[in-house]
Amino acid sequence: MLPKLALHLQPERGWINDPNGLCYFQGKYHAFFQHNPKAPVWDTMHWGHAVSEDLLHWEELPIALYPDQPYESGQGCFSGSAVEKDGRLYLFYTAVDSSLAQTQCLAWTDDGQHFTKYPGNPILPQSPIDPASKDFRDPKVFPWKDGSYRMVCGVGKEGYAAVVLYRSQDLLHWDYVGPLFETREMGPVLECPDLFPLEDKWVLCFSRMDEPRCVQFVLGGFDGERFVPENLQRPALGPNFYAPQSFVDHQGRRILLGWMAPWERPMDQDEVRRGCLTVPLEPFFDDAGQLCLFPVEEAQPYLTQEDAHIRRGAWLFQVTDGEKILLERPASAIWDVRVLSDTHTCEVFLNGGEQVCSFYFQP
Repeated sequence: MLPKLALHLQPERGWINDPNGLCYFQGKYHAFFQHNPKAPVWDTMHWGHAVSEDLLHWEELPIALYPDQPYESGQGCFSGSAVEKDGRLYLFYTAVDSSLAQTQCLAWTDDGQHFTKYPGNPILPQSPIDPASKDFRDPKVFPWKDGSYRMVCGVGKEGYAAVVLYRSQDLLHWDYVGPLFETREMGPVLECPDLFPLEDKWVLCFSRMDEPRCVQFVLGGFDGERFVPENLQRPALGPNFYAPQSFVDHQGRRILLGWMAPWERPMDQDEVRRGCLTVPLEPFFDDAGQLCLFPVEEAQPYLTQEDAHIRRGAWLFQVTDGEKILLERPASAIWDVRVLSDTHTCEVFLNGGEQVCSFYFQP
């Protein structure tokens, strides 16, 4: 059995995937996550829940959302986000019913421990592009500067994929605005979208289901209704990095966590837990306008400059998982390397975070 990770969020038992509802609420960091508590494999989804005071050491709490409603009777409670308003934490999530239709739903908590589902669920009962509502998921909600709110969701149908936008005054009633970003070249649906301001830009982020699965960042401008893309970037190379979500903490930091997806890692016979979240990262732009991702201050004492998974040659620099080469660049192009290695995960940050390589290894 693999040893439990020391500096990453993973459940005591069962499966974990996407981070959900990341926030700082009532004096603690809260991370909800996609969770199957019964086995270390994907199955009917629950919202797991953990809290931390330092973003590195997590206390697992009782499950926050169980799939106990008719509109969740198919595959459960899929991914979503959290917004605090007037001392109450609102959780937005995708429900999947027995017909596999996906709808957007709402729950809330006043104490971070007891959760109530909105009696009027679903708050968005149908995809704006598909009456069957098959690929319509992962609501990310954020406040807008006039006191209203915005929500982005991922949609897809017959090769068309998009991030769509909604707006609301009260978090309960939502109006459809339209598509923010559309494509036929990035997989069947754009999963786990996020949209956030960073310095003088807006960053649209989503996860691509085409092969190999990856995370796409799109830099541009946003006026509350329209997003104008300027360029596409991919600082997170993976291969085990997917479904990131960001939030703003009490210090005003924009913090991002992703899922270290165990895509190809073989299952141990005695495995009791599978998957984890990444180390918390701060996004920023370097002097050349490149989007970078680098561990938060709390994690930096654990960074090293040498690791068994780093090969520095006279001509080539390589990152390896112990079996295959994951990244190769000219040695002259690498001026800084930082590594966060845990019991069986490794995250490598090149040149201050301009490229990030996240992977599992066999200890």
